[in-house]
Amino acid sequence: MTNFPFGFGAGSGGSGDGNGDDNGGLPDMFAQMPFFAELQKLMSWSGGPVNWDLAKQLAIQTLSGHNHSVTPADRSAIADAVRLADLWLDDVTDLPSGVTTVESWTRAEWLERTLPVWTSLCDPVAARVVGAMSEAMPTEQLQALGPDNPLAGIMNQIGGMMFGAQVGQGLGGLAQEVLGATDVGVPLGPDGVAALVPENITEFGKDLERGADEVRLYLALREAAHQRLFTHVPWLRQRLLDTVDAYARGITVDMSSIESAMQGIDPMNPEGLQDVLSGGLFTPQNTPEQQAALRRLETLLALVEGWVDTTVSAAAGDRMPGADAMREASRRRRATGGPAEQTFATLVGLELRPRRLREAATLWWGVTEKRGVSGRDALWSHPDLLPTADDLDDPLGFADTVLSEADFTAPDDLSGLDLGPVDSSHGTSDPDPDPESEPEPTDPDPADPEDRPDSPS
Repeated sequence: MTNFPFGFGAGSGGSGDGNGDDNGGLPDMFAQMPFFAELQKLMSWSGGPVNWDLAKQLAIQTLSGHNHSVTPADRSAIADAVRLADLWLDDVTDLPSGVTTVESWTRAEWLERTLPVWTSLCDPVAARVVGAMSEAMPTEQLQALGPDNPLAGIMNQIGGMMFGAQVGQGLGGLAQEVLGATDVGVPLGPDGVAALVPENITEFGKDLERGADEVRLYLALREAAHQRLFTHVPWLRQRLLDTVDAYARGITVDMSSIESAMQGIDPMNPEGLQDVLSGGLFTPQNTPEQQAALRRLETLLALVEGWVDTTVSAAAGDRMPGADAMREASRRRRATGGPAEQTFATLVGLELRPRRLREAATLWWGVTEKRGVSGRDALWSHPDLLPTADDLDDPLGFADTVLSEADFTAPDDLSGLDLGPVDSSHGTSDPDPDPESEPEPTDPDPADPEDRPDSPS
């Protein structure tokens, strides 16, 4: 039986008497000191339920060899694309530009710049699961370690490490696919910073058979439209984060299953804990409160994406021949469970339903047709005015409701937003604008009768 901890034994040619010679075990232990120093660092994490130091380290390792620098030409092209996108958007929305800075990010820079928001999104869920894991550890096993043993709180640290590893691997993969600062429907970057990732944009455009400039401009339109919404609807960003937090607070974990599994876990054996975590034991149980919060979050994200989809389609119009193809490619990317949605579902427990996004786009299209651009954008002036999940079940019916119940004219009802002067060329006086002057943001799947709305009369 060896006295060396963590499975370390004597040197291959030594007696293991610990006398310090070249053949003894002690030099081998010294050779492992960097490992122990790193382990101590990981185990001393006290910054929350997710070990973000480990997460960041693993994410950067995932990007090793897959993170190319941004060239000056890329930076110039993206800045030009965002500026042009903002000019086009001026014609189709009352919300003014929300862009104060344009940046081009490498994959590693996307990771660095978005990490603070990922922390806000992931910590609430992780806190509930790690807390349940700690509570389920049999008391007698912890007491056996001794009252002064620093491993008494090992479950919190190991839980933070496990979540850190999961989050780090997920974000490292996501960094290789995401296109900008708002690609998951949540503002991940700093306020007012419109950012694109040129390396990932190149990959996205490979199968589209469109020019690089056109692909870049279309994605700049989406980024700039998101920025307008998140900048000039002041309650929206915090509402999204608060809804995630409400979802996390509603999480309940099957304590009986955890207690049963924990009976056979040795706190000195992290591998055993890894097996438990990877087995899905800590999957949150769905409760009515949690499902309600999840539904609110999905609806809000769908409304954001639907508004962006409608606005970008109107802005691109006849100016961009490949806009429809790129719009459908973006939709297909979401519908097939793209990396952004999968990572969001894994880390936060949220799955975006593409059908909701299509319905939201149809709803905003109908409101635009009947109330005009100003009437549509006025609905963002207060959260109580926004459509609900039930409204998405009948998106064109909601447009009729707005027309019959909301007896308002722009810009008075936009007083809650800093909208600037209203362009009379897209006011609410004509609820059925000429389609040549303002292209219809039609449903992205005209071949599907179920998805294609009838034109309003």
